Amino acid sequence: MNKPLIVKICETGRHIYNKGLTPGKSGNISVRSKDTVVITPSNVSLGHLKVEEMVIVDMDGKIVAGGIKPSSELQLHLDIYQKRDDVKGIVHTHSPFATGFAMSNEMIERLEGFGKTHKPFLKMVEYAPPGSAELANLAGNGLISEDVVILKNHGLVATGKNLLEATLLAEFVEETAKTQFISRVLGNTKD
Repeated sequence: MNKPLIVKICETGRHIYNKGLTPGKSGNISVRSKDTVVITPSNVSLGHLKVEEMVIVDMDGKIVAGGIKPSSELQLHLDIYQKRDDVKGIVHTHSPFATGFAMSNEMIERLEGFGKTHKPFLKMVEYAPPGSAELANLAGNGLISEDVVILKNHGLVATGKNLLEATLLAEFVEETAKTQFISRVLGNTKD
């Protein structure tokens, strides 16, 4: 078991929980390490993760080591890793502003911090029930050429070449959604 990596996931869970990105027992985090994935457990607050609760699975989802039941979104994480060799970290949040956009079917504008702005909005994938194979496939396909997708009526999934990159992207999307919401409330000032 890669204890430093597991500790880092627990620290990241507390960080994004404290920032309000994963209220209650929502959200999940994973990291790919060679042919295994370390993922947060099901039905546990990311703000209160314990090292012994983390679950290690192989690329088929078989538990290799660890504590309790893996996140109900395990298949979503595996689908992304199977479709994107470059992705090593995934953060799935239910952050309030980005999720508000997702639930109102409003697109989040792609700002400069997302790299090239050749596409005006962040990709949103259709709704599928949480934990379903359909949602895993929609998210995985949506992330083939993107680093973040908005899950309609659900939340967002951010990816990165490591856990830090995925975390920073999830934070940036939430701040972008917040800024756009404030702009709309105050009146759009674009010229």
